[in-house]
Amino acid sequence: MISANRFQRQVLEWFDRFGRHDLPWQHPRSPYRVWLSEVMLQQTQVKTVIPYFERFLERFPDVGALASAEEDEVLHLWTGLGYYARARNLLKCACVVVDEHGGEFPRCVDQLETLPGIGRSTAGAIVSMAYGEPAAILDGNVKRVLARFAAIPGWPGQTAVHKQLWQVAERFTPETRCADYTQAMMDLGATLCTRSKPACELCPLADDCAARAAGTQADYPGKKPKKALPVRATTMLLVCAPDNAVWLTRRPSEGLWGGLWSFPEVEDEAAGHTYCLDLFGREPAATERWDPLRHTFSHYHLDIQPLRLTLEAAPGAVMEGGQQLWYNWAAPEAVGLAAPVSRLIKKLEEL
Repeated sequence: MISANRFQRQVLEWFDRFGRHDLPWQHPRSPYRVWLSEVMLQQTQVKTVIPYFERFLERFPDVGALASAEEDEVLHLWTGLGYYARARNLLKCACVVVDEHGGEFPRCVDQLETLPGIGRSTAGAIVSMAYGEPAAILDGNVKRVLARFAAIPGWPGQTAVHKQLWQVAERFTPETRCADYTQAMMDLGATLCTRSKPACELCPLADDCAARAAGTQADYPGKKPKKALPVRATTMLLVCAPDNAVWLTRRPSEGLWGGLWSFPEVEDEAAGHTYCLDLFGREPAATERWDPLRHTFSHYHLDIQPLRLTLEAAPGAVMEGGQQLWYNWAAPEAVGLAAPVSRLIKKLEEL
């Protein structure tokens, strides 16, 4: 394998000419902005993240502002990015930084890793990009670059493969220009060393890349072992009242769609009528079954049967402890909505 100096020089020379220098979290590269961008970029592409980042930063310009936020507003601004545990951990982390660190992010990886939602790679990004100190990262893009460059076989989710990738990442991390190098490695994976059809002819590492030499770029990184996803089913109640109101309930803070607002779920249509009778003191005036929709998570499929139940008047149901809400889709409140709930509300708007 080539020397670390040669690897670093090739990467940085390429970055100076072709890297991304105008991303919104680069100016300035503050710990707060780097942290926020790194969390948003987990499982999400840059072009998707940018508008979310800008809206989030406008509302919460610093960690203190975020620490004082309501969870509903954080989840509302996050709606559409998915993996909502990231948003809940953002709020938890901001509170810890303010309460226990005086509003300043720690400057070392070990300390950063103790904060909610910050793993080793995110910690490395904060240290290298915000503080300019040597620290390796290993996000999805960098895993792909290094797996191909060093021809490291196997799925990165396996402990042995993950450990080997970290060893290579740390070996090549420079002592200087740490922020530029970190951004360059992410850029290489995002723009050249892509999952399919990598642009090897443009890559600064092409001459020394083991996978390219063998023509086996498609073999790296190894794929996650496939298994059939189980299917679960539920019926969601779209209980509608006059004046664009639909009934929502808040989900428990832990678990699926934790802390988000969703439709009540029941077993079948009969249970839906019983729900209305028990909660509102009346059965729906009309019932309409919509086409089912499927929402896929990483570990299972959820088949949703939407059931629209129309009430003739908005009854005065008790909204207990901020856990229930008549949501007006024409003048929506700033609350976080589960993705399929947003889709179904949009369909209500279009009727």
